[in-house]
Amino acid sequence: MGILTMKFGGSTVGTTTALPQVVSIILQEFERWEHLIIVVSALDGVTDALIEAAHLAQLGNRRGYRRIVATIRTRHLALVEQLPLKEEERGALKADIDHLLFDMLDVCQTLSEPSSVNLPVSEYIDAIISTGERLSARVIAALLRQNGIKGVALDAFDLIITDEVFGNANPDFARTREQVQANLMPLLERNLVPVITGFIGSTPSGKPTTLGRGGSDFTASLLAICTESSEVWIWADVDGMMSADPREIDNAHVIDELSYTEVAELTYFGARILHTRMVAPLREQNIPLCVKNVFKPQRAGTRVHINAPDFPSQIKAVTSSQSIGLSSTQNTDISELLTVVNYVM
Repeated sequence: MGILTMKFGGSTVGTTTALPQVVSIILQEFERWEHLIIVVSALDGVTDALIEAAHLAQLGNRRGYRRIVATIRTRHLALVEQLPLKEEERGALKADIDHLLFDMLDVCQTLSEPSSVNLPVSEYIDAIISTGERLSARVIAALLRQNGIKGVALDAFDLIITDEVFGNANPDFARTREQVQANLMPLLERNLVPVITGFIGSTPSGKPTTLGRGGSDFTASLLAICTESSEVWIWADVDGMMSADPREIDNAHVIDELSYTEVAELTYFGARILHTRMVAPLREQNIPLCVKNVFKPQRAGTRVHINAPDFPSQIKAVTSSQSIGLSSTQNTDISELLTVVNYVM
């Protein structure tokens, strides 16, 4: 059935309840597809903690960033202790976690030095906040190996090539495709299952970059087009794209299918479940996208594809953005204002 690219969000990889679901899904799809590509986010809250650690390092607050790193270490090691791993695998995974965190501490230390005012600070910050995905990728890969699948953690530094807009980098599609062909496709040909860090990339000279918050979705999209994947599945803790925010609208329901244009508009105007930039590459290559619930994998979720009708007569979904406001200094038809404020699809 070709190549399936699946992305698992932070809420799906961070607990001993969710991780068995993730492994079960991968095991099932491993039997159905010719090759799998797994993209993972950092555990919930870890990226925010790393951003705070980077900020404290800039301020020279060594006790503060060391406390955060110690908390992150404790959380990951506690998770590893609860996983059904052989002692050898568990020991190797703990060593990997410590190695990554010690390297990150070195970056924080450099950033905290008085001389850091002369350093390209944004580069150091991206190196720090990319650590979360690197940790979770190693946890998932270890679990796959424990379950008989040859999983290998792969840092996207070696795959996604970007410009030098640190914090919100833009991928170089041609160079990324070259790197994917050189470093990822041979792993698939050897029947390995790569577990790839979302959110991160690197400049042509090898400096770590990040793709913006929620960038793991974008990573999955980029890898899918570069490997000519048959489909992309985004696994979250919701049943799919919703007709409205269920926290605000009691009778919000899952939308069965959307066009690429519709889902792009929804993400742009406030729907938080997908990264804004991930849809366009999939649309260009006509790669279907599914949004599914990791805790209810039997449900179909939302399917985004080229044959979904664009903007039918009925309203499909309502979304909002708190960052947009309107004011009027003259008499304006209220219907015109409502058309803009209540952007509906």
